[in-house]
Amino acid sequence: MSSVLDQRSAPPAVDPRSAVPRRRRRVLTLPEARWALAALLLFLLALPVQLLDGPAWLWGTLFAATYIAGGWEPGLEGLKALRDKTLDVDLLMVVAALGAAAIGQVLDGALLIVIFATSGALEAIATARTADSVRGLLDLAPTTATRLLPDGTEESVDTERLAVGDTILVRPGERIGADGRVLDGAGDVDQATITGEPLPVAKQAGDEVFAGTVNGTGALRVRVERDPSDSVVARIVKMVEEASETKAPTQLFIEQIEQRYSIGMVLATLAVFAVPLAFGDTLKAALLRAMTFMIVASPCAVVLSTMPPLLSAIAGAGRRGVLAKSAVVMERLGQIDTVALDKTGTLTEGTPRVTDLRPLPGSDVDEGALLGLAASAEHPSEHPLARAVVAAARERSLLLAEAGDFTSTPGQGVTATIDGHTVQVGSPARLLDSTAHEPHRKVVAELEDTGRTAVVVLRDGVPVGVLGIADRPRPDAAATVAALTRLTGRTPALLTGDNERTARHLAAEVGITEVRAGLLPQDKVAAVKQWEAAGKRVLVVGDGVNDAPALAAAHSGIAMGKAGSDLALETADAVVVRDELATIPSIVQLSRTARRLVIQNLAIAGAFIALLVAWDLLGTLPLPLGVAGHEGSTVIVGLNGLRLLREAGWPQPAKDTV
Repeated sequence: MSSVLDQRSAPPAVDPRSAVPRRRRRVLTLPEARWALAALLLFLLALPVQLLDGPAWLWGTLFAATYIAGGWEPGLEGLKALRDKTLDVDLLMVVAALGAAAIGQVLDGALLIVIFATSGALEAIATARTADSVRGLLDLAPTTATRLLPDGTEESVDTERLAVGDTILVRPGERIGADGRVLDGAGDVDQATITGEPLPVAKQAGDEVFAGTVNGTGALRVRVERDPSDSVVARIVKMVEEASETKAPTQLFIEQIEQRYSIGMVLATLAVFAVPLAFGDTLKAALLRAMTFMIVASPCAVVLSTMPPLLSAIAGAGRRGVLAKSAVVMERLGQIDTVALDKTGTLTEGTPRVTDLRPLPGSDVDEGALLGLAASAEHPSEHPLARAVVAAARERSLLLAEAGDFTSTPGQGVTATIDGHTVQVGSPARLLDSTAHEPHRKVVAELEDTGRTAVVVLRDGVPVGVLGIADRPRPDAAATVAALTRLTGRTPALLTGDNERTARHLAAEVGITEVRAGLLPQDKVAAVKQWEAAGKRVLVVGDGVNDAPALAAAHSGIAMGKAGSDLALETADAVVVRDELATIPSIVQLSRTARRLVIQNLAIAGAFIALLVAWDLLGTLPLPLGVAGHEGSTVIVGLNGLRLLREAGWPQPAKDTV
């Protein structure tokens, strides 16, 4: 790992995992949103006029406009689907609304239109936001780069004009313009957007660098090795887009049977009308029986069997800081049987902290003095490790001495004069002689073997202590892993771009046995596809830009909300707003509970429909009684689905509460 370096020339520190520029279109630029808003406003204007017994021509005109504004587009799409011999649910909803209006239920039909139009608008907005974030990812790579010409002169060129073999100059604080390899120079590069590593990585001649990552300090000369269109950042964009397009179209459980049921209902209604009429029944009687049949057999209660439980689950999860983006998402979360977790920012806090203070024997310093000495020397630096050391000193309320003659050497560490002593803080590999200080190397080895980054402190050239710095696991990480193991019957896997030793140490701490480390974004996607090919339904949990392709490719994806990148938040199916890992097994369990309620509701709705249809066909079911039975079943399944709004509806990870 790199040492603590000075980055005073770099821009203010930001979390690069959340650095994807925002590039969002306005909601009302989407036609679906404009028509849905128009339908809603017209409905709100018509409603009080009708309820207050206003002129029928006025509320009738407003309701008609509501039908047109909210129904023309889904109706047109439904007719197009009908031309392809498919009975589209859009057309069925419009026909149902028109049917309600035909028998005098104008208000009910208009409400159905508004709800349906609003649902379509929300789906369009979600799709647009994802597309915007994917396009915004391209802004991670700079638009220009400094190209070095053979005669040694510099020129500023668009990065898209860079070619393989060109040499570019990357100054401190700049983003690297292309994937390549360092020819000369040294510096610490923050590549969290690509690998998810929490700390900058020391780069020197021969090391690979990626477009869009930030050079913290020290100038680098880089030879371009990939065309800008084939950079890792560009490939992330392509992978997210491809995964979003090729993921099989998702449907709610009820939608899988609704197509056939609706076709059967339409044919049966026609038969109920035509057969009695053919055998001499009057037109009025045949029409009344058919209308009654259509009402009692209509799939309203069947449709409501699904939505209230799932929407209640969404609302309940939202109150506890988990945002599921749709009913489809809520249903799919309960289907997962394999979980893959990111490391940095997901299982860990994502911020390096001082975990160990190890004064060396004979150094005459205790833990407080060691930390104060290191923090005083590091105070002028902006490196993440330096911030961790200074933060630890402030937590202990230590007074920091003024640092004089401060210097920083990329890949090595910092040097400063503290109270007349020369203090060096940095990498043991660079500051300790390869043959000397063997006792001190033992301390370094102990820290590194436990997944810490070791930082050595020298005073006047003599080692006085070693600091251990690590990205700590979240407090609920181990409990979450155990709960997910119980839910899926399989221990979660760890997918990370960090190094193998650090990853395995964290995995051992939280109870994970399967570790895949050193992964680039495409490697994470490959792992997900491997599991999916084996018949697994994978849940991926991550937070960074580098996690977005895997989030998109998985059966379900959950992003951590606080430090999550825009792309990860938009690509994921659900977001843990407060970064509480323990809510992940809870929402999986909640989804499974909601599905059981859906099945209960379908049984109730089916029983009502069977009873009322049999009554209408074998006897004479009065239309008002048929309507009452139909609406009664609708109310019952609706109320049953709302059970998940109770406080007890939020499950503990290890048990069902409904």
